[in-house]
Amino acid sequence: MKVQTSRFGDLEIAPGDTLEFAEGLLGFGHLRHFVLLDDPNDEIFAWLQSCESPEIAFPVLEPELFAPNYKIELSKTDLEALQVTELSQARLLTIITIPVDPTMMTANMKAPVVINPSKRMARQCVLQDNALQIRESIFAKLQQRVVQNPNTSLKAQAQAMGAIKLPAKRQADLEA
Repeated sequence: MKVQTSRFGDLEIAPGDTLEFAEGLLGFGHLRHFVLLDDPNDEIFAWLQSCESPEIAFPVLEPELFAPNYKIELSKTDLEALQVTELSQARLLTIITIPVDPTMMTANMKAPVVINPSKRMARQCVLQDNALQIRESIFAKLQQRVVQNPNTSLKAQAQAMGAIKLPAKRQADLEA
């Protein structure tokens, strides 16, 4: 299937590569199908791209990259909706907000995206833990991670997310 994107152009995606959000994302309930894209030209972020709206794409990160002690508990409703019996069967991503000043970037720790990779189902789960923030500052934490492991990219430090690898842009494409 062909997916139009404003960021990456037209992409050919296999139907089995899409993630279905039965309830959409918060604020985007009408969008139900997304694809996780790994941009080789970006050392940090993967992108959760809407298959239905070309201009909607969210930068995402695995929370382990900047919050190694991030532990959550899903409700019975969330587990059932994702068709998993325990969290270890799922993958977690946090949606990142990158303002004009990237040092002010934040992660939504209160409402992570939880993916059942075997069923290609996903859900944004609003957690009941009041200690978690919607806008957790992460720039300094990411910077510290890079300093501690200078020879390894952040993507290489994280586990594979099951993202679709995009082709690297050729120099001619970058100059156009």
